[in-house]
Amino acid sequence: MIENKKFNTSYNYAFIDETTKKEIRRKLLKAVCIPGYQVPYSSPEMPIARGWGTGGLHVTLAIIGQSDVLKMIDQGSDASVNACNLRDFVHMTTDCATTFDTREATIIQTRHRITEEKLSDKQIMVFQVPQPEPLRRVERYEYKTRQMHAESDYAKMWLTLYEAYVKWGDVMQGAGYPVMVNGRYIMSPSPIPRWDVPNLNNSECLYLFGAGREKRLYAVPPHTKVEPLEFEDVKFHVEDFSNVKCESTGYNVAYMDEMYQDDGVTKKFYVNDSNFLDKLIEKEEVVQHSNKYIKKIKDALQ
Repeated sequence: MIENKKFNTSYNYAFIDETTKKEIRRKLLKAVCIPGYQVPYSSPEMPIARGWGTGGLHVTLAIIGQSDVLKMIDQGSDASVNACNLRDFVHMTTDCATTFDTREATIIQTRHRITEEKLSDKQIMVFQVPQPEPLRRVERYEYKTRQMHAESDYAKMWLTLYEAYVKWGDVMQGAGYPVMVNGRYIMSPSPIPRWDVPNLNNSECLYLFGAGREKRLYAVPPHTKVEPLEFEDVKFHVEDFSNVKCESTGYNVAYMDEMYQDDGVTKKFYVNDSNFLDKLIEKEEVVQHSNKYIKKIKDALQ
């Protein structure tokens, strides 16, 4: 974990001015009170382009405090360019500590993954969202999608899922699978894989979503019912990794990355969550070391 350092005094604390941060926090309170509802907000300018995580960054900078510990991940990795740059920016403009360890973090900002480790009620996960409107694929006009949400008129979405099943024998949408929140609003969970969707349901932690380009905020409070859209006879299912194992650890109960080797044909699988993978490797090394030690003692006693 990187220790606290004095933040860059040439910026306002957490970069965004205090009035705008108050506005974002008020909008977040509304989003928490109405789970799944998209709340418009100002989406202030940032030193990064819209579409590169500004929405998640707005939320993180609005809620972060000196005692918080920040973890930043991109597609499950702590070491990607997006994660490293955003982590350095937040660390430079605040005096909060940062970490790679999921358990140590109080705020986790993520791009399209939920951690494999279960989060607690002391943690907040912030999502970077490219497209917050789940109805955009069935209705292109904003005023119509807002009306559809207001009237709970989701017939077009159900029809799209049905047409996909008739054509392909399955609902083909993978990342960003639409969910029903609290039995009221259809919501985009950001482009997380299907594997992560069940983690949204009845979670202990608070999930906050920020879409900077579209100027929308929404939330899933703790212990809220979140259900993926499914038919009575066509059930939602996650990606199947039962027939593969992580090349480094042999683990198979996690979301996997499929990596092709130099020959372009052979492929291997690795646990996607980098911190979870490191912990599995460390645990395996400890077990192997313990087994060698026990064997050495047994050999000495014989």
